[in-house]
Amino acid sequence: MNRRAHVPTRVLGTALAGALVLTAVSACGGKDDGPVTLKLVAADYGESADTSSKLYWDEIARGFEAANPGIKVDVEVDSWTDIGKKVDDMIAAGKSPDLLQTGGFADQVAADRLYPAADVLSMDTQANFLDTFAHAGQVLGTQYGIPFVSSSRVLFYNKAVFRQAGITQPPATWNELRQDAEKIKAKVPGVTPYGLPLGPEEAPAESMLWSLSGGGSLSDDVGNYTIDSTQNQATFSWLKNNLVATGLTYPDPGKMNRTPVFQDFAAGKVAMLNGHPTLLRMATAGKIDFGTAPIPKKDGVGKTGSLGVADWMMAFKANGHKNEIKKFLSFAYSREFQLKFDEQYNLLPVTQDAFNQMTSDPKHEDLKQFAVGLTNASFYPFGDPAWGDVSNRIKAGIGQAVTGDPKQALAGLQDAAVKEAARVRK
Repeated sequence: MNRRAHVPTRVLGTALAGALVLTAVSACGGKDDGPVTLKLVAADYGESADTSSKLYWDEIARGFEAANPGIKVDVEVDSWTDIGKKVDDMIAAGKSPDLLQTGGFADQVAADRLYPAADVLSMDTQANFLDTFAHAGQVLGTQYGIPFVSSSRVLFYNKAVFRQAGITQPPATWNELRQDAEKIKAKVPGVTPYGLPLGPEEAPAESMLWSLSGGGSLSDDVGNYTIDSTQNQATFSWLKNNLVATGLTYPDPGKMNRTPVFQDFAAGKVAMLNGHPTLLRMATAGKIDFGTAPIPKKDGVGKTGSLGVADWMMAFKANGHKNEIKKFLSFAYSREFQLKFDEQYNLLPVTQDAFNQMTSDPKHEDLKQFAVGLTNASFYPFGDPAWGDVSNRIKAGIGQAVTGDPKQALAGLQDAAVKEAARVRK
């Protein structure tokens, strides 16, 4: 989730995103000289040593080794900021990973490095994924991206601030959101009415949420980018004129990342914002009296559903360890481990059995609204090898669409996206 995005983009965002790499080497240094050792490199979803993802992966590794004596697993957990370069360096050094779990996969498909998902998933594992994610993991009709975790977005609002401002229910439309924000600004000084994080950490997710709720999107159904569509120009002009220029959000949203905006909400300093499940924990820890609601839409125009954010697994061909990969994935995608990871980090499962158990369990009542959003969610163009570059450009430039000339900013992003798509599709 672009936590990444997500994020991240995480939620994925946001969201919201993790990275997992398994590099297979033999115990004696060659592929055929003994038991296979799978080196597992994972990005850390945790916030401290006590919540580090290393604890989770260590447990899976030891259980997998016990069940598969011929395969060893060496676990390494790195920060989100380091993991991407480490993977690039591994590939450049001729030490390709066997498995990588991160926020996108299409660039690796374009480089012809990956197994199709069907080659490394048992029939039972493959059939257990939610259909919407299997489709989102496709490139030109073949699934390469294997979903790992997911999230969606809802509107969070501070009930105490709403009461102070005389607001009785959350906004359902943009106009209601603007009106509520104006009341909060007038009656509750010191509180930012709406958090608009268009900084790099959340820019793809927040901008796509607004695009969808305004009847647009970042790309069409066949993969063409539509960043500067008429609908999107109208959406970002509305944001600029109704929220930014009127002081109902941060002065420069392009400099506001998700984490500080979430922290402001958890401290009672922001009244409304779009958030993923991680914010549930943060707001509860901050003792905020909060509620959630569907994302407000432009009157009679916005699309139903939410933004679906997923983190992905992919399997590399270079080392020829298809059978070992399949065994590990069958083990790691068990309901027990899916639930454990999702419960620890307030994320949503991508497998049917774990999803059904979580959404039917009363202790996860607060996650049901996010699950509902997933059933009819829109996704980033994960299958486009240009998406990584386009996403980075959105992170760097979308803020200018609400502080400068929206049409010019969106046109610049569109032009760059079209050129990058043409380059990688040659």
